[in-house]
Amino acid sequence: MIALGCDHGGFAMMQEVKKHLEQRGLEYMDFGCSSEESVDYPEYAKLAAGAVASGECDKGILICGTGIGISIAANKVKGIRAALCHDCFSAQATREHNDANMLAMGARVIGPGLALRIVDIFLDTPFSNDERHIRRIDMIEE
Repeated sequence: MIALGCDHGGFAMMQEVKKHLEQRGLEYMDFGCSSEESVDYPEYAKLAAGAVASGECDKGILICGTGIGISIAANKVKGIRAALCHDCFSAQATREHNDANMLAMGARVIGPGLALRIVDIFLDTPFSNDERHIRRIDMIEE
């Protein structure tokens, strides 16, 4: 199960992500928002991040205008490692090295085609389980 959260700036792109996840047969929980009307991104980041942190969802995807604010808000939730990614390499590396459990993107930074490729890479790339990466993640979690 994938937790989804966005603000008004990410609403349109999130609709594309939802269609893409449905085409892949992946289940998701949509924590909002529900339109392009102005909202406060921390509310939706925290709802989606809470679902990932609790284990209700395995991973999460967050979208706002830049991806910055929504990733900062999500990272305030204990156990969340939200990574802002606007390229394919970062999406792969953050899964392999950081075991990131949430992906953040900026709808005003990248287009939907690249966003969907980043989503696929993020969801399909496993954590490496290398000892050095486990040690570093443990240091972050302290």
